[in-house]
Amino acid sequence: MKPTDVGDPDYFHQVVDCQYACPAHTNVPEYIRLIAQGRFDDAYMVNRESNVFPAILGRTCDRPCEPACRRERIDGEPVAICRLKRVAADLRGDISDRLPRAPEQGNGKRIACVGAGPASLTVANDLLPLGYSVTIYEQFEKAGGLMRTNIPAFRLPAEVLDEETQVILDMGVDIRYGTPVESLGALLKEGYDAVFVGTGAPRGKELDLPGRWDETGDSRIHIGIDWLESIAFEHITSVGEQVIIIGVGNTAMDCCRSSLRLGGKDITVIARRPRRFFKASPWELDDAEEEGVEILINHSPTRFIVEDGRLTGVEFEVLEWDENATKSRRVDTVVLPCTDVILAIGQENAFPWIERDVGLEFGDWDVPVVNETTMESTLPGVFFGGDSAFGPKNIIWAVAHAHQAAISIHNRCEDRPLTDRLEEGMNLISAKMGLSEWSYHNDYNPAGRQKMEHVELTKRFKDIGLEVELGFTVEQTVREVQRCLNCDIQTVFNTSLCIECDACIDICPVECLTMTADGEEAELSLRLKAPRLNPDQGLFVSEDLPQTARVMVKDENLCVHCGLCAERCPTAAWDMQRFDLILPYAGKPCSNGNGS
Repeated sequence: MKPTDVGDPDYFHQVVDCQYACPAHTNVPEYIRLIAQGRFDDAYMVNRESNVFPAILGRTCDRPCEPACRRERIDGEPVAICRLKRVAADLRGDISDRLPRAPEQGNGKRIACVGAGPASLTVANDLLPLGYSVTIYEQFEKAGGLMRTNIPAFRLPAEVLDEETQVILDMGVDIRYGTPVESLGALLKEGYDAVFVGTGAPRGKELDLPGRWDETGDSRIHIGIDWLESIAFEHITSVGEQVIIIGVGNTAMDCCRSSLRLGGKDITVIARRPRRFFKASPWELDDAEEEGVEILINHSPTRFIVEDGRLTGVEFEVLEWDENATKSRRVDTVVLPCTDVILAIGQENAFPWIERDVGLEFGDWDVPVVNETTMESTLPGVFFGGDSAFGPKNIIWAVAHAHQAAISIHNRCEDRPLTDRLEEGMNLISAKMGLSEWSYHNDYNPAGRQKMEHVELTKRFKDIGLEVELGFTVEQTVREVQRCLNCDIQTVFNTSLCIECDACIDICPVECLTMTADGEEAELSLRLKAPRLNPDQGLFVSEDLPQTARVMVKDENLCVHCGLCAERCPTAAWDMQRFDLILPYAGKPCSNGNGS
């Protein structure tokens, strides 16, 4: 195998699994260490540079970082990364003097953003400090987009949402509330230098079954995201006592928990497939079931039952699935009585305001064709991000898309090719403070994952705006930060210093090190000291060792960054060095690919 190029930032980036899994590549280990030191302001700012909304995401993120956490491979429980993000946000002080600001003199370039959701707000956050004039067109009277209309206040309090969105608006956004864009063609005639579309996926999917349109009075069959929106703006303040929610994603969880707070007594969530195929996040399911929501699996709706123009129930087929839930057979038919049905079976994009003759190509499912790197549509100067670009995901994806779109918009306004993407950079700094001391805590802490405290069940339904999760206590925070394995503190190997004494191999607690003859990857993998469990994560392979021309091989998947190899090595061939990924943003290029 070729020696590993440790000068490539992407190599070490992939080793920091949590940061690599995060779409915005937030420096997770660094902000956890800062929290451990009580430096909450610094931890918040590390978060904000990449994810822009630490307090919001600390409550609502879908947590792609946590399944990737190396700690899960050790004791089955990842570090509570998302909840620690909230700790930094809740305990920070006044950081107003550290926030980006727009210059007094603009650059004369005008950018339009459609929708005031997380994607558009992130574009404004990145471009305003460069002197751009940013105008946001928003159909409602408040900013936040689907963060406001589709995430209930008991999960995301309005004051938290208002504070983090207002920070960006106060940078000088020209936001036009109550102004939906009804024509892209008309918007283009306004002479903007670029247009960014961040409208989300605002249309809930229908379920066109017999009886769907038979009600003669006010319909009691609701589209989930529209229903949540009506709650957010206080257009709906009550619901019937027997509510059926069809669908089992996160929107369904928000609907069933909201139903309880609006007067529902008997709340049932219907899933077509077995539990292992649910789309809802496990913690969302846990919270719903803790509150008394019943989840029925293997039920498929066949018709709505409407009597005398009024909804009275839903008929379901009871299914039996094969092992992979690809084929089913009906084993029974049941009717469940209800006063209301909420459809939460998915969301899709809706662009009735984009004319089909403006030069913007639409692809599958009648959504715009968008370049996944530049975020530009086929109409030059028109960009998309968030759910409006590639369908429903999560806030953190909208932020990541927007960062890339802002780079593209800046390139366009600077007359540079959009494909001229800025390179990532890195710093590697030794963590050595003595012969066997490090500037980080490298002892393994066996503490289990901390359980979030919640408002008592007897109290949480009295006010729909009462936040259910209380955040970590000081004691919980102290325990949780110590569970982090500091995966950004890398084992860096100096081949020329190695005397092949095997000391590092003998002391490694997970047997991730092997000295062996070189060979092809597949064959070499068979000769590792411990079985290679995850071939998707690379092997470190050194240059030929000076004594025997063998190579030092490290299985990055197994390494727990304990530093024992560096402590034991008599020649300091191993060192523990802190890796810092330097991410480029619009107008903020990294010096070069190797961090120099």
